[in-house]
Amino acid sequence: MRIIGNRGNTARKVQAIASGALASGDTVVVNADGTVSVVAATSASTGSKSAFNSLTSSFFASVFDSSNNKHIIVYRSQNNGMRCIVATVASDGSVSYGTDAQVNNQDCQKIKACFDSTNNRIVVIFSYGGDSNQGYAIVGSLSGTTVSWGSIKEFYNGGAADKSISFDSTAGKVVVAYGGASNYGTARVGTVSNLSISFGTSVVYNSQITRDNRAIYDSANDKTVIAFRDRYESSNDFGLAIVGTISGTGISFGSSQRFSSASTGGVDHVLGTFDSSNNKIVIAYKNLVGSANSGTAVVGTVSGTSITFGTPVEFDAALFGEAPECVFDTNANKVIISYRGASNYGWAIAGAVSGTSITFDPKVAYNSATTSYPAISFDSNVNKNLISFVDGGNSEYGATNTFSPISTNITAENYIGMASNGYATGQAATINAKGFIDDNQSSLTAGQSYFVQTNGDLGLTAGSPSVFAGTAVSATKLIVKG
Repeated sequence: MRIIGNRGNTARKVQAIASGALASGDTVVVNADGTVSVVAATSASTGSKSAFNSLTSSFFASVFDSSNNKHIIVYRSQNNGMRCIVATVASDGSVSYGTDAQVNNQDCQKIKACFDSTNNRIVVIFSYGGDSNQGYAIVGSLSGTTVSWGSIKEFYNGGAADKSISFDSTAGKVVVAYGGASNYGTARVGTVSNLSISFGTSVVYNSQITRDNRAIYDSANDKTVIAFRDRYESSNDFGLAIVGTISGTGISFGSSQRFSSASTGGVDHVLGTFDSSNNKIVIAYKNLVGSANSGTAVVGTVSGTSITFGTPVEFDAALFGEAPECVFDTNANKVIISYRGASNYGWAIAGAVSGTSITFDPKVAYNSATTSYPAISFDSNVNKNLISFVDGGNSEYGATNTFSPISTNITAENYIGMASNGYATGQAATINAKGFIDDNQSSLTAGQSYFVQTNGDLGLTAGSPSVFAGTAVSATKLIVKG
């Protein structure tokens, strides 16, 4: 790459080899190898649905084993207890499977799981026969496409309702959240050792009937956030969140904060994940107030032992159905939510956080048939999201599909300016860079600030990421990054 002109002058041009064709006036980014490319977006896509069993299935949980680049799917099969299967996702989105195997021959329900990256283990929690029964945990270790399992450990001997589990990578511990005695919100810290797990003392974090417990680890602040429904009034559930801190084998909590803005409450299907790009908690839920049953999301910011929230954003007004799940896609830097929506199809939607708000791409159907119990795990090896689900279009067998959200090649740092002319790929291209007046534009308004959108267009509002393109001085001229 070569700077043309006086290096002390703030107005300059940059010359570099074009990677892909450039048109005059195109917004341009510099690539890691020093070449330049037009700013462009890639459409959202799904792979091809494939069945992995011939059994009536339910209660899916899925984790990505980053030490083996495999997904471990655990699920309940009617009359066949709890089972698991290992899935490998290829770069083209195709999925291959290991041998479907039995984990336990009893009726295991309400299955949740997380991956312990300290010990490279999967930790699964469940109940026999549903929420009215005890809470149990089991630890698995993957080798090839086979999971070896340890002994089952009880973590609560009452009705462990609406369980959730997360992994604290700093402490190297898991946190289990559930409805304990009197259905109060309760948490315990679990320590994995080889194929066993032990638990610290239980701690009550909400002294009301508590549902939809969702444990989320905030790695930036080293805190575990638990989002939940507070049944202070049985017909009027509020959405609350609370921040927990692990110390040894115990956990302590700050004060809870409401995340649903409606004064009359009304939330259901609470879920959440951590956006490690923006260091924010994102909570999604079904809004039962106003646009009833709509999918809504809100961004939370942790500070110390407290959490504050932005304004909730509706992402699907049609329906936000049974057992949704979400994950953070570290490649696209977007939150991915998988849920049963319109027509009872399986839908995926991606949201990008900016400040204390979140904006969503259009939703995409990954299964055009009745879909239940969708689970999702992000594959950082091939940058795909694997969704496993019950396929009502195929005898309620277990199936998977992959999802990739809309992506862009622009970041907050790599925009350098605008192409001064048209160039073919491989040609030396001259780019109008910072301080230069680019006169290859059209339909601008003088005095307005413009931002680069994810597809390369110029707009008056910031995209995600927010990239300032420059200020217009006429309908055809813009001061680059000026």
